[in-house]
Amino acid sequence: MKQPNPYRMFGTLTSTTILACAYGTASAETSTRLLDRVMITGDPDRIEEIPGSAQALDREALDRHSHTDPHRILRDIPGVTVLEEEGYGQFPHISMRGTPPERGERVTIMEDGVLVAPAPYAAPAGYYFPPIGRMDRVETRKGSSSIKYGPYTVGGALNMVSTPIPRERSGKADILFGSHNGRRMHAHIGGQEGENDQWGWLVEGYTEQSDGFKDLDNALSGPNQPEPNTGFDRRNLMTKLRWNSDPMAELYQEVEFKFATDERTVYDTYLGLTEQDYADDPYRRYAGSQIDEINTENDKFMLRHYIQPTANVDITTTIYRTETVRNWYKLHEVSDGNPDNGGEFTGIGDILDDPEEHSAEMDWIRGDIASWDDDSVGDVRANNREYFAHGLDVQMGYLFDAFGWEHELESGLRYHQDEEDRLQWHDSFAMEDGMMYKVDGSKRDTPGDVTNRLTEAEAIAGFVQNTMRQGSWTVTPGVRYEYVDVERRDWEGPNRSSANLDDDRPRSNTYREWIPGIGAVYDIDRRWSVLAGVHRGFAPGGSDPDGEAEESNNYELGARFRDAYTQAELIGFFNDYSNINAQCTQVGGGCEDEDDVAPIGEVEVYGLEATWLHDLGASQGWGVQVPVSLTYTLTRSEFRENIGKEEAPNNWAYARKGDSLPEIPEHEINARIGLAQEDWRINLAANWTDSVKAKADPDYSHQEIDSRVLIDLSGEYYITEDARLFAAAENLTDEEYVAHWRPAGARPGKPREFWAGIKVDF
Repeated sequence: MKQPNPYRMFGTLTSTTILACAYGTASAETSTRLLDRVMITGDPDRIEEIPGSAQALDREALDRHSHTDPHRILRDIPGVTVLEEEGYGQFPHISMRGTPPERGERVTIMEDGVLVAPAPYAAPAGYYFPPIGRMDRVETRKGSSSIKYGPYTVGGALNMVSTPIPRERSGKADILFGSHNGRRMHAHIGGQEGENDQWGWLVEGYTEQSDGFKDLDNALSGPNQPEPNTGFDRRNLMTKLRWNSDPMAELYQEVEFKFATDERTVYDTYLGLTEQDYADDPYRRYAGSQIDEINTENDKFMLRHYIQPTANVDITTTIYRTETVRNWYKLHEVSDGNPDNGGEFTGIGDILDDPEEHSAEMDWIRGDIASWDDDSVGDVRANNREYFAHGLDVQMGYLFDAFGWEHELESGLRYHQDEEDRLQWHDSFAMEDGMMYKVDGSKRDTPGDVTNRLTEAEAIAGFVQNTMRQGSWTVTPGVRYEYVDVERRDWEGPNRSSANLDDDRPRSNTYREWIPGIGAVYDIDRRWSVLAGVHRGFAPGGSDPDGEAEESNNYELGARFRDAYTQAELIGFFNDYSNINAQCTQVGGGCEDEDDVAPIGEVEVYGLEATWLHDLGASQGWGVQVPVSLTYTLTRSEFRENIGKEEAPNNWAYARKGDSLPEIPEHEINARIGLAQEDWRINLAANWTDSVKAKADPDYSHQEIDSRVLIDLSGEYYITEDARLFAAAENLTDEEYVAHWRPAGARPGKPREFWAGIKVDF
């Protein structure tokens, strides 16, 4: 039987000598020189010398609960805050060290070292995140050394490493079934062929489905009834092909081509619930959301070349392109049907914020209209958009000795272009006995009628970073440069010509920013080390000519400990924003002009990240493995000036000097304990998150994201050396909680779900 590794049950959070064998990076069977350049943390020994917070979760760690929800995975990492929207993690909101969480727009998110957002410069807050359930490794890097991975350098970088090509022909298949008709299937096969194993290949498939945990009003079987599915359906395929020269050749090279395609339908809505309706039934879905859904298609192409012209020089060149098409068809606004005001429309966010004031609109949303009423209609917006992003990235590494120091000099240059193309429209629907019917006389179904917009971005980025080692010291100075040009054009109506170009709104801005940073690690002895760093934070500010870049000075100080059974880390951070920006999306509420980037001003964010891992079974000499881990994040913040309504999205509007940032909880704790013998293992995980206000506006102080304790339990039993039975319970205690109050109304977290299936290696 395979012996479960106690530390792999948790995954690498920081590096220690005793965990080097336990965690690894890619295993020796899959490691290549190119793969080392794809990762942002490297192997465990490399993590120890990073002058900042660096964490990695490998494949075995990700397998312990077989989570496919980024929220549940990223909670293991201190300093990372995640906010839920629909319960399954299809639209994760990710914050690092208090950065604005809006769809992860202030975090540099990558797959295999390549920016993953559909348009990371032109529209960073896009509703797309790759399927984390098919990833082989998840890494984060925060602090001064993270400036290597721009453009967003305040919080840090998140990199997901896809399944590497195995050295020998092999594969795996995981087949799981769960509550709410859930299905998860993940399989891949690959290997190396030819003389000296110079050709490698991999084919991987991943599917994930659920009928959802919410109950849609009037979702009955029969013709012309709302689709009862409130879940999602996702299908992903990835292929890799690699050639490498003879490992003993004087001029070693690798060439790898990767293609991945992802199709997804999520039967979700922006509509939450009123406070009273949530108390009555937190898993209700209003009749007004019966046709809401988002459809997304994403294709990734990547060609990467690695060459090592000398023993101490390597060059990696990457050409990449992503193409994304999406349409979120969802209720946008409702008319009250009052002829005295012309049937004025009100957005669903304002309706759910004050349902008593908008009782007529709420009747429509709930489906409480017994007969057809042409004056009371709901507009469903087709948020139809296309994106592309492509670029060329060249990085070089050079090892040398000088002035008594060992030097590892890294430099890189990236040319990048991306684009967001919007052609949006409204369709109008009447409500009768809980059923929605399209109103032909008032529908506006021409693409571009509501929004006809093109946003384009061009960026040139470069960095130089030198890791210097001498004795107990590791010092890493570096500098990054970002040139970003963003231009937006709006047309009135569905056509695009000079005649209907909106010349009253010129939208272009250019950002030129130097981003320096320096960090150091000092090894006090074999067990203790200390670290410190300072770096400049930057994020571009959008296309508004009056927009400002987000800028900050960021500091950190910490210590690490490791011995035969324990590893621990404590890092304090302080981010001093001279200007913090907020994205004006429909989720966050619009400013004067929706989709602007609003400069807010001075904000301070500070806190602690703590990690402790201990091999209790080994330290006590027990005959069973008992790994224990605990991570804690403290995040405090303070607005340094008053914020008006027109200066910020609704969730930040009316913040007063001294207020803390909404949505970012002050305390977060994640604890794990495992129990394992030769042919079985059990993992128990508990996450506690402090309550936090959803909006800065004191009039909405009752809208809180609930404090909650979420407990997950999983277990595996090896029936053969290569096959295991798996079972899990997510949210074991069936905790009921408000996960958020936006986009519109109270939104529930996912209730208890059970999963079971089989995992086979071959």
